[in-house]
Amino acid sequence: MAAIVLKEETLKSLCGKVVVISGSAKGIGASTVSQLHAAGAKVIHGDWDEEASKHDTQLSTSSTSGGETQFVKTDVTNYDSVMNLFDTAWKKYARVDIAICNAGIQESGNWFDPSLDLESIKTKPSTKTLDVNLVGTLYFSRIAAVYLHQNAKPHEDKSLVLLSSVAGFIETPGLFCYTSSKHGVLGLLRSLRPYIPKTHGIRVNAICPWMTDTGMVDGIREGWLQEGLPVNTPGDVGRIILEVGGDGKTNGKAVFVEGGRGWDIEEGIQRTEPQWLGEEVSKTLAKGQAVLGDGTDWKKV
Repeated sequence: MAAIVLKEETLKSLCGKVVVISGSAKGIGASTVSQLHAAGAKVIHGDWDEEASKHDTQLSTSSTSGGETQFVKTDVTNYDSVMNLFDTAWKKYARVDIAICNAGIQESGNWFDPSLDLESIKTKPSTKTLDVNLVGTLYFSRIAAVYLHQNAKPHEDKSLVLLSSVAGFIETPGLFCYTSSKHGVLGLLRSLRPYIPKTHGIRVNAICPWMTDTGMVDGIREGWLQEGLPVNTPGDVGRIILEVGGDGKTNGKAVFVEGGRGWDIEEGIQRTEPQWLGEEVSKTLAKGQAVLGDGTDWKKV
């Protein structure tokens, strides 16, 4: 399997593209905004943290690429707030070419704290991690689909990029809501990839970063580095986002990013299915999936 890397032709193709991205204040989001701006893209970026607004001033004085950025304060758990993010892009450019759902938060607290007892269990736990990482992604994707499709010309590339995680396809002990939310993002990818290219003319892919040097991993960084394990920079992940978002052909991939290299996990899962599920069951499953088709025939309940 060949590693997925940012190609020069993809980078050049981003010049002039209108991109909407959430979660732009720090880390992967901030780096992606900077790279898009340097490539000459027109970027409308949103975050709850207004620190992201400082990027606009910094970028406007540091590049001659022709790129543009505008910050919009955005709460991805609020549907109207996400609408406003896209509407800002629409009013300014009358189109959206690429939408990147990057907003996400780490888990706080322990849903399965062993100290819980019959009294303390009565207190309802926070669902904020699920609200931001999964519900926010659903809101963003639903709205993005309409704005990407609107006024699109035949054969014009439109792309949606979702941010999952390595926790989206393997167990991550202790991060119960985070792991659930990131598995949910891959579930959304898998349900959209046969559907949305046909109904909306949009490609959809997901990025699954492994250890990335951001504030979210402060608690495990030292031990990780002591073992000599690979670490992504935010820029590494940003380059993979740019590649799948802008290459004009990739659809339905879940790209695991480790040490700056991208690997599609979906191809291996699909190719080896007869081995781990059994050939007979795999064939039966394929027939059932064929009956379901691309998802456009489900009846309304």
